[in-house]
Amino acid sequence: MKLDPVSLNLFIAVIEEGSIAAAAEREHIAAPAISKRIAALEETLRTQLLTRRHKGVEPTAAGYALLNLSRRAVNLLDDIHAEMLDFASGVRGQVRVFSNISAITQFLPDDLATFLEAHPAVEIRLEERNSLVTVRSVAENAADVGIFTIDPHGENVETLPYEEDELSVIVRRDHPLAGRKSVRFEETLAWDFVGLRTGSAINTQLTQTAIRLQKDFRLRIQVTGYDALCLMVSSGLGIGIAPRNLTKLFVKRLGITEVPLAESWAKRRLGIAIRKRESLSPAAESLVAHLQARAAARRAS
Repeated sequence: MKLDPVSLNLFIAVIEEGSIAAAAEREHIAAPAISKRIAALEETLRTQLLTRRHKGVEPTAAGYALLNLSRRAVNLLDDIHAEMLDFASGVRGQVRVFSNISAITQFLPDDLATFLEAHPAVEIRLEERNSLVTVRSVAENAADVGIFTIDPHGENVETLPYEEDELSVIVRRDHPLAGRKSVRFEETLAWDFVGLRTGSAINTQLTQTAIRLQKDFRLRIQVTGYDALCLMVSSGLGIGIAPRNLTKLFVKRLGITEVPLAESWAKRRLGIAIRKRESLSPAAESLVAHLQARAAARRAS
C-alpha cells in the first residue's frame, strides 16, 4: 500500500478548490509539494486523475471515483482517531470486574448504575467470585478490578479501600436467639447453619473460629446467595450469618430477624484489588475512582 491519508486529503482539497494553488493555500503547504503528491498518486494507481487546464484542474472519471473513495477513507480514519481518543480518555472501554457476593448485593448495583449513567460507552463485565478467587484473578490479569473482603491472601496486588459491612446472625422470629441484643459466635454453634458455598470469606471465618474454639461448626446447607440463605433460615433449616445491611431487605417478608454478632471480626472491610494503579486502563481508573468516591459519600452521609 503506497496510498496515505495525507495524499488523499490533499487530493480532496485540490478537487474541492479547483486548483493546486488554492488547495496549497487552504492546507498551508507549498504548491509544488501538492503537485508531487498528485503525480505520485497517479503513478501508484497507474491512471490519470486530473486534467490540467490554464484556470485550474478538473478530475477525470478515475479522479471522481477516487474522490468518493478518498472521502470515505478519510472519514473512516477520522472516526477511528476519535474513537481511540475516547478509549484513551476513559470515555470508552471495557472493564472486567470480579466481586464477592457481599459487595454485589450491597453496594455495586447503585455504584455501577451511577457509573454507567456517566460513562454510557464503557462496558462493565461483572462476575461473582469468592474473595480468594477474585484477588487471584486480578493478580493473573483475568480481571482488571476485584472487590473482596480484606484478609491475608499472598497475591501480588494493590489493595485500595472501598466499603465496610457488619455481620449479624439470621434466625427465625420464634428462634431462642431472637430478641437478643447481641450474641457471641460460640453460642450459635448449638444450631445447624445455612451458609454460602465453599470458599466464601464468611464460611472460612466461621470454620476457622470454630476450630480455635474447639467446637463443631455444623454447616447443614450451602447456597449461592443471601436471598437463598434467608429463605432457608425462614423455612427452619438452620441459622445463618450475613451482612446486616443486606438482610434488612428480607427480614419483614420472610419472618426472620437479625441479632448483632458480638465479635471483633464481625466488622469487615471490603477492598478494591488492582494489579498496579499505573497499569489500569483509563476506563478502569475512572471506575475505581468512582467506587471510592461513592463509598466516601456514603460514609459522610
